[in-house]
Amino acid sequence: MHGEERPAPQLDGLFLRRFLRLQAVLFSGWPSPGALMFLTLLCVALLEQLVIYQVGVIPSQYYEVLGNKDFSGFKTLTAIALTLIVVNSTLKSFDQFICNMMYVSWRKSLTEYLHSCYFQGQVYYSLHVLREDIDNPDQRISQDVERFCRQLSSMASKLIISPFTLAYYTYQCFQSTGWLGPVSIFGYFIIGTMVNKVLMSPIVSKLVQQEKLEGDFRFKHMQIRVNAEPAAFYRAGRVEHMRTDRRLQSLLQTQRELIGKELWLYIGINTFDYLGSILSYVVIAIPIFSGVYGDLSPTELSALVSKNAFVSIYLIGCFSQLIDLFSTVTDVAGYTHRIGELQETLLSLGRKKNDNYSEAKASWDLDGSHSGEDPVPRDTAFLLEQVTLSVPSSGKLLIKDLSLRISQGNSVMIVGNTGTGKTSLLRVLGGLWESTRGSVKMLTCFGPRGVVFLPQRPFFTDGSLREQVIYPLKEIYPVSGSADDERIVRFLELAGLTDLLVRAGGLDKRVDWNWYDILSPGEMQRLSFARLFYLQPKYAGGHDWSGEDLAYTFLSVLDEATSALTEEVEHELYRVCLQLGMTLISVGHRASLEKFHSWILKLHGEGRWELTRCEKMKRLPAGERC
Repeated sequence: MHGEERPAPQLDGLFLRRFLRLQAVLFSGWPSPGALMFLTLLCVALLEQLVIYQVGVIPSQYYEVLGNKDFSGFKTLTAIALTLIVVNSTLKSFDQFICNMMYVSWRKSLTEYLHSCYFQGQVYYSLHVLREDIDNPDQRISQDVERFCRQLSSMASKLIISPFTLAYYTYQCFQSTGWLGPVSIFGYFIIGTMVNKVLMSPIVSKLVQQEKLEGDFRFKHMQIRVNAEPAAFYRAGRVEHMRTDRRLQSLLQTQRELIGKELWLYIGINTFDYLGSILSYVVIAIPIFSGVYGDLSPTELSALVSKNAFVSIYLIGCFSQLIDLFSTVTDVAGYTHRIGELQETLLSLGRKKNDNYSEAKASWDLDGSHSGEDPVPRDTAFLLEQVTLSVPSSGKLLIKDLSLRISQGNSVMIVGNTGTGKTSLLRVLGGLWESTRGSVKMLTCFGPRGVVFLPQRPFFTDGSLREQVIYPLKEIYPVSGSADDERIVRFLELAGLTDLLVRAGGLDKRVDWNWYDILSPGEMQRLSFARLFYLQPKYAGGHDWSGEDLAYTFLSVLDEATSALTEEVEHELYRVCLQLGMTLISVGHRASLEKFHSWILKLHGEGRWELTRCEKMKRLPAGERC
């Protein structure tokens, strides 16, 4: 599926389906804010058109009062004209105000909808890591949605009022010029639409390509920003300069091609705009030269010509506005395809169910509740039966027919050369990957009463030091006020980060720095361990781990979580983990880690593996065991 050649985005049935699906999100129900604002905009636009018509026929009335030298009528007409102009200006301002509010409302609805799909379970992981057919999801959610909603809101007023104005002014034009006027104007519009449709088709696909290259160019700069220090050590400024300029040139070349294609569209639009003004006078002239108005005086004829000209010109103007919108429609079509494609992928990924992991296990369980229906002993965290694992993208065999039960108190260390599947096995345990064959059962929950994963690359969010320690909990756990402050401070001390509390200005001070820029690699891993210590069960610290407490499995999965630390610091952190009653699944290369584990799982690659009992843990001093 990922390697298939996808058709170029066009103004076709696929565009229409994607556009309607997005509209279902923008107008999700009644009375939704978007629907109410849309209805209000319709009322304002209708009222505005009524006022515009009255303003439009005023010149013909001026011809009449001036031709008749009616001073009293002139004063009355001028007062009415001024009033109508003020009302019209107010209505136009409200029209723009409502369109802007609709833009904000639509962006909120569409972005929150995409967020709900994006952050459902592990969809965001699958989209970035396992799927290669969707480029720059972040750009689609942030930038493309913003531009789509802004362009759509700018079109809204003209689109919703068009059926009413076209019907009304077509009737008025027929009354003034007979059937020839409306037929000529409608024919003009149909020809203009067909020509512009031909000119628009190549623009849509080129616009989609431009947005992809914009995302690639932005990603390149983000890559340099995030990896500035490693790049500087490599003295990579010159080569990255060249690579970044290469992406820029690719983007600019696409923009030049897009501008060239848009030139012909603008020529078509502007030509039809000016032809429309001439066509309006042709439509008016036909009944005049055919003698229909031969019995009118010059004053009456001037007033009639002025009124008919307004009606015909306004009708043509309505069609011209629709033709002018074609340039905006091409933008909307491009963004529709990009957002619609993302929506389809998110929904597809969200519907995929992992047979081994229920939706309940995709989130953190703070209650520690677990169904006891499974016959496996309650102290078991993971049960693997005849599991075969391959790389999803290439199909490379990593592990074959692995059977393993990971239970409370039996820590496992996973070792092996690079590329043999150590981290891949953790991904399967964490529900990020699916096994090729076999059964993987997680019999406990994520969170403080279950399993906590420490990835090889620590993750820190924006926020205070407290928020880094309790992450990903939204609130402190347990909710214990100042007692929780003491726990956090104690765990920071155990992780060797006492000075970080001073640098951050306390637990709750909002910091504007990037934690990745402030912390060294070793400090990042220490802070990850402080987070791990905090997320222990509430009965772990200082409790006797015996009796029924052992029925709850508190498992820590560590993927080379101490690679940036010295062996002494590593030893101290692992000792604390065991004292807190944690069962560990560790990926590591140092032999010094073996004494903290009961079993060694060695991966040899090509599906081969070996599980052996570790005797070193038995020789640990009593104070270092849980």
